[in-house]
Amino acid sequence: MKDKHLIELIDVSKAYGGDVALSHVDLYIKDGEFLTLLGPSGCGKTTMLRLIAGFIMPDEGRIEMDGVDIANTPPYLRKVNTVFQKYALFPHLNVADNIAFGLKLRNVDKAVIKEKVEAMLELVNLKGYGSRYIEQLSGGQQQRVAIARALVNEPQVLLLDEPLGALDLKLRKEMQVELKNMQQRLGITFIYVTHDQEEALTMSDTIVVLKDGVIQQIGTPTDIYNEPKNPFVADFIGESNIIPGIMLQDLKVRMNGVVYDCVDKGFGKNTEVDVVVRPEDIDIVPAEGARVVGKAVSVVFMGVHYEVDVDCGGYEWVIQTTDYVERGQVVGISIPPDAIHIMKKTQQTNLFDAVAYPDDGEVEILDHRFACIGLESFETKDDVLAAIAPIDVELIPPQESELTGVVRACMFLGTHYEVTIGCGEEDWIAYSAEYMESGEEIGIHVAADKIAVSANETN
Repeated sequence: MKDKHLIELIDVSKAYGGDVALSHVDLYIKDGEFLTLLGPSGCGKTTMLRLIAGFIMPDEGRIEMDGVDIANTPPYLRKVNTVFQKYALFPHLNVADNIAFGLKLRNVDKAVIKEKVEAMLELVNLKGYGSRYIEQLSGGQQQRVAIARALVNEPQVLLLDEPLGALDLKLRKEMQVELKNMQQRLGITFIYVTHDQEEALTMSDTIVVLKDGVIQQIGTPTDIYNEPKNPFVADFIGESNIIPGIMLQDLKVRMNGVVYDCVDKGFGKNTEVDVVVRPEDIDIVPAEGARVVGKAVSVVFMGVHYEVDVDCGGYEWVIQTTDYVERGQVVGISIPPDAIHIMKKTQQTNLFDAVAYPDDGEVEILDHRFACIGLESFETKDDVLAAIAPIDVELIPPQESELTGVVRACMFLGTHYEVTIGCGEEDWIAYSAEYMESGEEIGIHVAADKIAVSANETN
């Protein structure tokens, strides 16, 4: 692969109304690279694709292609083409005419058009299908036509916005291989958007993981899977056991009361860390003589392996194994040093613009007043910043609270769940002992002594 930086996003931000889609993103994309933008719905990946395509303009920052700022260049003048999930094919035209559409608009010679169309049909394995109409094609064949139509104009970059989303599982897997092979044969840059982790791991040279408009990690599929930078990446890319630990010293970590050998260094002595262990990297061993013993509380056959939940007192390990284990069986677990991945401890704080009402002993957050202490130094209606730790956010039934929100995400972090609650345009982060379903309505309460208030210097 070439090392040339074909596309660069430099401090790019984009918002829709009050909702931030991308926040100060820096990213370079190499010439000839298969790069995937991966993340949950609403993370900003499609926005980034649309910015590169030129369908929308950035609010801040620059987008460069071959070293030239293209932020204000219209889409038709950019050396890019886009394939959408809904292929936008013309049902009244046959396959050949669909592929040739862009060439005809440019008044390309008929003989050249015929030659290029035939070459594209062969490239996407649709030789002999030129005279067929779109309704006569399967979903996978329609997808190939959409790709051929995009490629026939010889773009430097092909943008693909979840193009396999409408296909069934078997066909989707087949097309993953086809797309990767096609990209390698052509040698052009593919920028692919998906929320499917398997797609990203299967096809990509580079994966960019996004959350809430911010890049969480950039790396190869192997790096992303084996060396996640934070709990979100670890949890989003495959299944993970994420457990808080103490890095005692280089190569030694304690988690759930047990000291393990590991291969990580440089975290300092007695440092709080997060530990990631993939389920497939844990071995089930006889209980006799094992350092860690637990009871199998759940055993589910997944086709090629069993998924076993083992309660070891204080922590429930998720283990993937080819060995059958009886539910209720007492087993030992063994974790080799190179299966233990250490991450810096992530500290999250809810930080909101707020208004102080010291005479009432209250602070207004998201149009809701909370009782609050420590407001003596402020005047009525002073703009302030309110900081609340996730552990101090109490989740209660919605009918018992004046401030309610909707669960947007719930991620297990080993000893607790991290819950994201959407309240209008703002999100709350809370910790919970119980799993909560996405879309569930929940009430929010914070004790008066758990809100830290400071002057808001930005207002």
